[in-house]
Amino acid sequence: MSIDDRGISKKRSKEKEMKTPKVATREEWLHARKELLEAEKELTRRSDEVARRRQELPWVRIDKDYRFETDDGNASLKDLFRGRSQLLVYHFMFGTDYTAGCPSCSAIADGFNGFAIHLANHDVMLWAVSRAPLAKLEAYKRRMGWTIPWASSVGGDFNYDFSASFTKEQQREGRIEYNYEREEPADYRAIEGRQTGQWRESSESSDEGPVAELAARCGTDAATYIRERPGMSAFALKDGVVYHTYSTYARGLDALWGMYQWLDRAPKGRNETGVWWRRHDEYDQAAR
Repeated sequence: MSIDDRGISKKRSKEKEMKTPKVATREEWLHARKELLEAEKELTRRSDEVARRRQELPWVRIDKDYRFETDDGNASLKDLFRGRSQLLVYHFMFGTDYTAGCPSCSAIADGFNGFAIHLANHDVMLWAVSRAPLAKLEAYKRRMGWTIPWASSVGGDFNYDFSASFTKEQQREGRIEYNYEREEPADYRAIEGRQTGQWRESSESSDEGPVAELAARCGTDAATYIRERPGMSAFALKDGVVYHTYSTYARGLDALWGMYQWLDRAPKGRNETGVWWRRHDEYDQAAR
């Protein structure tokens, strides 16, 4: 399961049974492992090259006065740097009409909540930003036990300008551009405003199945849910001026979703069907 180009979770493969591959001697295994190591090293070198190209992207000066609500009060985009020269923003799917944060974004945040302190001590501030009111964000943050800085952009253009939120009109008229391309028009009016229990079962075999399930977990309908999208954006502060340097969305976030990096190294890989993950406080106690 991964975040696709519409920022939703889609079924990628049927759950696989554990199949025992060829059983080999230690020497045979070592030979195969060394061959794989060469491929892994090449992937690492390629990843380093792509990272270099990210850092060589041109910067775009930001003159718009974006405002945020934070636990320290009203803040500008420049304020979010908190004395650092670099700022990373995770566009967390938590719309004004959600009752809880997106489970997928929550799984990603479980990871960066732990290392944000390391970035802050390496000249990089990491924030989550959502359109939900600050009170909702703070309540959910307490529930999750997170310490990450989280700002509300409610009432402003920040989410819209950085392709993390879209209006009902954009959705209805097929004017959504996400992940650097125009989406095909989708008619969400058929399910807009309806309780998810009324249509989730009938859509389980379609692309709406995962959307319906995730929307239900956020206490909203699919049309409202999908008007928020995941992403991350990077900014630099130089000589008092803020610049936009990078943004990525959809599958571009795979590397930031820490649990998948571990699953890719497990014997069965991602081995998934449907939306299998939960918020970390929703699993059975026995699984913790």
